Formats: sequence, structure tokens, C-alpha cells
Amino acid sequence: MQRLAMDLRVLSRELLLYLEHQVRIGFFGSGVGLSLILGFSVAYACYYLSSIAKKPQLVTGGESFNRFLQDHCPVVTETYYPTVWCWESRGQTLLRPFITSKPPVQYRNELIKTADGGQISLDWFDNENSACYVDTSTRPTILLLPGLTGTSKESYILHMIHLSEELGYRCVVFNNRGVAGENLLTPRTYCCANTEDLETVIHHIHSLYPSAPFLAAGVSMGGMLLLNYLGKTGPKTPLMAAATFSVGWNTFACSESLEKPLNWLLFNYYLTTCLQSSVNKHRHMFVKEIDMDQVMKAKSIREFDKRFTSVMFGYRTIDDYYTDASPNRRLKSVGIPVLCLNSVDDVFSPSHAIPIEIAKQNPNVALVLTSYGGHIGFLEGIWPRQCTYMDRVFKQFVQAMVEHGHELSNM
Repeated sequence: MQRLAMDLRVLSRELLLYLEHQVRIGFFGSGVGLSLILGFSVAYACYYLSSIAKKPQLVTGGESFNRFLQDHCPVVTETYYPTVWCWESRGQTLLRPFITSKPPVQYRNELIKTADGGQISLDWFDNENSACYVDTSTRPTILLLPGLTGTSKESYILHMIHLSEELGYRCVVFNNRGVAGENLLTPRTYCCANTEDLETVIHHIHSLYPSAPFLAAGVSMGGMLLLNYLGKTGPKTPLMAAATFSVGWNTFACSESLEKPLNWLLFNYYLTTCLQSSVNKHRHMFVKEIDMDQVMKAKSIREFDKRFTSVMFGYRTIDDYYTDASPNRRLKSVGIPVLCLNSVDDVFSPSHAIPIEIAKQNPNVALVLTSYGGHIGFLEGIWPRQCTYMDRVFKQFVQAMVEHGHELSNM
């Protein structure tokens, strides 16, 4: 609240300074224009504070996890103040990639082999200068999973690494097959229902640092993949905790929302072309099994999944694939602490599909639901270049689990 008040005072002062330098005649000179602008500003500030800035809804399946988050991750109970001039869902979603900074990160790349003869590209940030965890064998490790066509270069991934660096942690980014510039060795890419590659990556990392605290964070489709993995494995995973951001809980509802005319125009068609571009680079690997001409004619993500993804992974129909891909059906089986941040105005993940009742039945699950924030947006402040609300949730949660996670088992 204090930060918002300060931001509004700065904005008002800058507005007044600007008006003082205008020509002091006519509309502004009469004082009428200034009065109207100041009146509008006050009215907008009142509307913003009463209707836009709100505390998130915290849904937990048990009192222990709820109390743990309030004690060690207080950001999930604090009022979220979306950027005052850009709080609407689509605006937040569209603006974030362009306005947020991209902290420089020097990666170490590793290619690991898979059982089917393929390869997976991992980008490591080893954090060799960590002062808190000098011993590499016990340095906390965070596995990061980007979104649908994302890689280790995404701004939200870079921010998570920057925050992890401040905490002294090591990070590794799981790039899905074929998207990070590596060669595709087998005719197979990825989908959020098939967790085999993620299982390979998790066990590989754990084998390298078996004594290090091991956590994971997934964004959008990366979060869906992570939740599907956790739902399949239950407590039998090397991970001690996980966080997801802007997950699509029900793939049918996500697809339906994204196919609405405005959402299709702003998001669906663009993402479809990104998917087509990604697989077209490896076209020669698929032509024997998939009609690539039809794939390249797809006009929506659903059409792409029907013609490519569902065929590649052996699903009988697109409905079979979408049912298997939806993490809401596996949430009750998650066996480690998981925090899931979603905005209820996210057009990629409609609010009616968020599994609130299921989450209440699992003591390992916490949903943090903001009223605004869009899809991987969560912008805050007058000029949101550096840190978003999502970033702050990520940092506080992973730190809480690394430093105080043992308290959950004692509660």
C-alpha cells in the first residue's frame, strides 16, 4: 500500500510539472482543464484502489500449508497492485514480453540422451560465485520449465534465474525437444501429457547432485507438464517442492477460450504459427508419419494438435489427448508441496476451469488466485521493467521451501 501511494504521488507530481510547462492560456490557462484532469485522476485512483488492487485468494488443502505460506511466503497474502495503466488481462499478457527486462545470464549447455535415441538440451546456470552455498554438492537446484514454445531465453526464465542467483541457488532450464536449436535425432517433439522426457531430466539432475535440495518451477505449458508428472509420481519424486505459474488446468476450456474471435486474433493464431515454425525446421523427420502439408495449414492450436501432436503421441482422437493433457484430473495425486499461481482473468486458463474444490482435498496443494495479471503477466508498479508479482512469489516460495521446508513435515 505504501509503495502504491508513493507511486501515485510521483505520478501526480510529474503530471503537475508537465502541466506547469504548458502554454498558460485557453483550456489549461483557465484552470478548467487542470481541474478535470486532477478530478479524473482522483476518481481513477479511488476506482483502482477499491476494485482493481486486491489480495489474492489463497486456497489450500490443509491448515499446515496455509500457515506455512503465511509465515514464510507472505507475498501470497498481500494486496497485489497491478500496473495502474495496464491491469486488463490481454494488456498484461501482450505487454510483458516487451516491457520486462532481460537480465544477462551465461549458460552452460548440456545435451543428454533419451531412451528412444533422442536428445534433450539443458541450459545450466551453475552460480559458481554463490557465497551462501559454496559446496556445489549441496547447492539448491531449481529446474525451470518454460512455456509452449519457450526456451531458456524467455524473460520470465531469466528473471527466475536472476532471483535464484541472489539466493545462491543453481538453475537448470529444460528445453523441450527441437526448440532450442539442437538437432532432432528422432521423429518426436513434446507435449504436456507425455512426461517421459521430464522424468529423464529430473533423474539425471538428481544423480548429479543427490544431496542438494531439488525444486522445480513450470510456466504455462511447462507447469502443466510438471503437474502431470507430479500427479503420476505422487510422493515418489526426487523433488522436494514445486511451483507453477499461469497453468492451463483444463485443456478443453483453454482451447475454447483461445478460439474466441479476439483471443484467436491476439494469441491463438500467433502461437499456432510458432508451433508450425518449430516443427517445420525438422520437417524431414516427420513426413513419413504425419501429413505436414495439413499441419502447416492449421489455423489454431487445436487444429495443430489434432493434425500433429495427437498423431505423434498415438492418441486416437484430439479429445483423448486433451483429456490426458489436463492437469486438473491429476491434482489430487500430487504428493509434494506445490504452489500454483493463476490469475482469474487469464484468457489462456478460464477461471471456471481452476480446480478449487480438488485443491481443497489435497494438503500438498496451494492455489494463489489473483483478480488480475493475465497470462504470465502479473505486472506491477508504474513502469514494470524489473520484478513482477510472479517473480516475487517464485523467490519467496523457493526460499521458504529450501530454508523452512522441514517445518511442513513437523506440522
